[in-house]
Amino acid sequence: MQTHKLGSSGLEVSALTLGCMSFGEPLRGTHPWSLPEEESRPFIKRALEAGITTFDTANMYSLGSSEEIVGRALADFATRDEVVIATKVFMRMRPGPNGGGLSRAHIMSSIDDSLRRLGTDYVDLYQIHRWDATVPIEETMEALHDLVRAGKVRYIGASSMYAWQFAKAQYTADLHGWTRFVSMQDHYNLLNREEEREMHPFCLDQGVGVLPWSPLARGTLTREWGEATARTSGDPVIGSLYAATEQADKRVVDAVGRVAEARGVPRAQIALAWVLQRPVVSSPIVGTTKPQHLEDALAALDITLTADEVATLEEPYVPHTLAAV
Repeated sequence: MQTHKLGSSGLEVSALTLGCMSFGEPLRGTHPWSLPEEESRPFIKRALEAGITTFDTANMYSLGSSEEIVGRALADFATRDEVVIATKVFMRMRPGPNGGGLSRAHIMSSIDDSLRRLGTDYVDLYQIHRWDATVPIEETMEALHDLVRAGKVRYIGASSMYAWQFAKAQYTADLHGWTRFVSMQDHYNLLNREEEREMHPFCLDQGVGVLPWSPLARGTLTREWGEATARTSGDPVIGSLYAATEQADKRVVDAVGRVAEARGVPRAQIALAWVLQRPVVSSPIVGTTKPQHLEDALAALDITLTADEVATLEEPYVPHTLAAV
């Protein structure tokens, strides 16, 4: 599998990143559809065998269970220096003061908790999961810089915010000589392309790599419109992301179906191939709870969409609101 530099940084990531939100004990946290450890490990092993070296998780996924599962599996199946482990900080992990957010207090305690759960001395990419309007960005950026200087973190990234906020963070780092973000993990797929307006041009200009989350719109782009799954019934976020523009989104989903049928491949491969061809994208994050999910993602790497196919996929799009989650 090809590797790409993450933006203009020196960090090499695999062309696909395995998203690990679906790995975690179902009774911990808010993801009842996640897979327990014995069911998760075969997916991580298969990903490694296929050449995927980049794994994205977060401290809040199944309240730490995802980090524990990923850490143990990578220790058993891989050499530490040959994989890229990405995790995140921001979401509330416990009640009471300093139990969430991007204060220095929470960041410093959270990295140690994540390192313990992952069973490693360092995180390759430490990402702020969301913007924290209650904490000065100077406090957050200095704390992250100190983690890099301490060797606990090698690169830092951001996720899901307005472009002006991301610019403010980057220029705050520049002003003080602190570590810059090398990546943006944002919501980007055929059903929501709003990041093309401000965020992605800024990332291209500044040499920031993009790691899209939900490149298949939580599976909505992989099946007939309205088809229900265990994920659609157990994931309240789906409704908040895609309910407001149902008629327009149905036309996009139908277009994916037409292109996929003409090529004789599953819809997932077409929708992911479109994301892979975006110049700003370094490595889309793909989740998996069934073997075919991972195989479709791997097959998408070999698909190059024609200009006519791209036009067919993009033509039905209408403006959306930015994802607030």
